[in-house]
Amino acid sequence: MLQCSRRPVRIAHSVARLPCLQATSRSFFGFAWNKKKSSAKREVHAEEKIFEPLSTSRFPDLRSRARSIKHVCKCPVCLSQNQVTSEDVQSSSPSPKANLVKFECPGCGYPTHCSEEHWREDTEHSRYCGKLREVNEDDHDLRSRREKYEFQLPTAQPYEETISFSNWDMFWYTRGFRSMDSDRMRRHASKLLTYPLTIASILHRYGYITTNNDRLTTEGARSLAALRTSLHTPMGSPETAQNSIGKPPTRIFVLGARAESALPPHVWGQLCYLFPSAIFQIYFIGPQVAIPREAMESAEAEAAAEEEEEEEIQPNTETKAAQVWEIPTPRYVGSRASKRRMRALTVSSGIPSYTLPYSPYLTLTALRTNYTQDIHDELGPFDPYTDLFVIYSPGFGFPSPTIPNTTQIASPNEWGGVLPMLFSTRCPIFVTAFSPADLQRDIKAVENTDGVAGEFDWIVTPGKNEFGSERWEVAEFDLRVMVKLNWAVWAIRGKTKEVRERRSWWPLS
Repeated sequence: MLQCSRRPVRIAHSVARLPCLQATSRSFFGFAWNKKKSSAKREVHAEEKIFEPLSTSRFPDLRSRARSIKHVCKCPVCLSQNQVTSEDVQSSSPSPKANLVKFECPGCGYPTHCSEEHWREDTEHSRYCGKLREVNEDDHDLRSRREKYEFQLPTAQPYEETISFSNWDMFWYTRGFRSMDSDRMRRHASKLLTYPLTIASILHRYGYITTNNDRLTTEGARSLAALRTSLHTPMGSPETAQNSIGKPPTRIFVLGARAESALPPHVWGQLCYLFPSAIFQIYFIGPQVAIPREAMESAEAEAAAEEEEEEEIQPNTETKAAQVWEIPTPRYVGSRASKRRMRALTVSSGIPSYTLPYSPYLTLTALRTNYTQDIHDELGPFDPYTDLFVIYSPGFGFPSPTIPNTTQIASPNEWGGVLPMLFSTRCPIFVTAFSPADLQRDIKAVENTDGVAGEFDWIVTPGKNEFGSERWEVAEFDLRVMVKLNWAVWAIRGKTKEVRERRSWWPLS
């Protein structure tokens, strides 16, 4: 006789995959549906549109971007009729004769042409229309009310779990991030983390740049071995915060800082979780550094007081470089508790600056000034075991906006004289590029500039950065120019000069 089995059926795993069904509320006797929730859902879905034309966007900053594009961008059809290329538009040559863009493409939402007629005539627009629409949707999604799980950064890494720096996917998985369910989430997260992860993936002992893949040179292995003595503990000992006691801090000097200085402090705080036994001091130095308003107001008040005390004010005859864009300064950096700890600094020359001790293991300092000899001497002395320089997309090979027929690496108003000062420290210098053309242009400028060529050793050979941003960045002056932040990375340091030991005082020995 057959007997019914009393063994319970395991259906919990299958039920967990089913979508959660919510009971719909109904009115008394169930004669009428409650339309409150359904109307609220429709309202939320109506607000969560991720594609809109920029000029009619519900976000003021995107509408402002559309006005800025219409003010500086030229019609590509007009430029092609005048035989003007995108390289000519980027150069410092006189502005080409062409109409400004007015017509918005219905496919991407960007103002791309001067008229609908030229938009229909342009056969090349379809090549970059899809990328422009992707950027449009990313910008609207970033400002939408969707919960951004990709921005929930993990904290301390468990001791028994090792982080992999092979690529973004392996890092997110081994670091404990939530699942990146869409390419849009990947683009948001990669752009947020590309600045600290570009450096961490090279400095870490498990980084992807090694001598096996021919990216790390012999001199580079020596430099990284010196830095890792202060970043890591000896093999076999635990990587804990207690082991940071007595260690000298690792100083990271970010020169020409722009957007990276406006990141929230907890983003740079990821370095403390990747290197638990290290102490970091990060310096952002550059004329476009983001300074909180509180620090700017105090610095301006002190500078005004100093000018009133001077009896004679000499006119300023120096030529200032035109700023292409300016980063909006945050109201304050970090939480309210960190705002109370923030203190504004004014060095001897009256430079706007501030220091934020974010945690016992991370201190952020910003100096809004060019990297001059006075700043170099004030921050010294430098130690190759604890100090390094980082320059994100410096544009060494771009033409100088102040001196004609001169690259920025040779111009005294931009990068002229900076690299020789860095070479004298023997500290590694890490540089990124946003495209293959930008990488080739910077390498050519470094290898052919007097005072720089032949004065450095390669540490990391030029190549693709596995932790570059996956999001396209669009140039407002020409929408056909699209780049990705930190697409490539390379590194150099001051040239090693061998010294022979003299064993005898005889000249011929």
